[in-house]
Amino acid sequence: MPATFTRHPVEVERKDTGYGGKPPLDRRPTGGGGGDDNWDSRPSGRHGPHELLIRYRLAVLSVLTADFVFFAVLISVFFVRPSDGHINASESFVSDWHPLAIPPILWLNTAVLLLSAVTAEIARRQLFHEIDIMEEWLGLGRPAVRRAAPWLLATIALGGLFLGGQWIAWQQLVQQGLTFSTNPNSNFFFLVTVTHGVHLLLGLGILLFALIAMFRFKRVELRQIAVDCSAWYWHAMGIFWAFIFVLLICSQH
Repeated sequence: MPATFTRHPVEVERKDTGYGGKPPLDRRPTGGGGGDDNWDSRPSGRHGPHELLIRYRLAVLSVLTADFVFFAVLISVFFVRPSDGHINASESFVSDWHPLAIPPILWLNTAVLLLSAVTAEIARRQLFHEIDIMEEWLGLGRPAVRRAAPWLLATIALGGLFLGGQWIAWQQLVQQGLTFSTNPNSNFFFLVTVTHGVHLLLGLGILLFALIAMFRFKRVELRQIAVDCSAWYWHAMGIFWAFIFVLLICSQH
């Protein structure tokens, strides 16, 4: 009589929500560096958090690309306007571009914004620590959120401090009699700094949304995506300001 073999069914992945017990494959943490090395682990044919993360990152990249083009057009004015001028009564060419001494507070503002980029990155990485996320899946609370929230709050506070410093710089120039329409140099200064300030104010709103999302969103990957995208937007604003600040320094000569 031929021997028969009994095959035990392979354990099927549990379809729970990922809170307590074994985490689903499509909700594994992404690694301590904030990358997406483990987001590919998902059943074949299903759309896991890896695709969701890529989709949102591409959306942020599209917005930042449009902003880059916009700032590039503004900055191109810096290379064109210094050559503008007029002919005076003695038929001599007089340049309309006058050197502008930038307020010293801009140096402090730049340091504050760079520091805020560091705190934003720390907050982003805190949400991707595998040990913390596994503790949450085991029902031990949300340690990643508790550790990331103070750093995100610090980023928001530093961003507000930067905007406050920008307002002081604008007031100092106004007190010197330099306004938006005084000369091409002051026009360029107010144009680029106010435009950047508006974008940074939008970034503060995005960071505030990410902070709320960390406590309101139940899905781990959605909290990670909210903080990840807001942090990358904030980094871009810091890079834009670095270029603008260098140009402002050059405009003093």
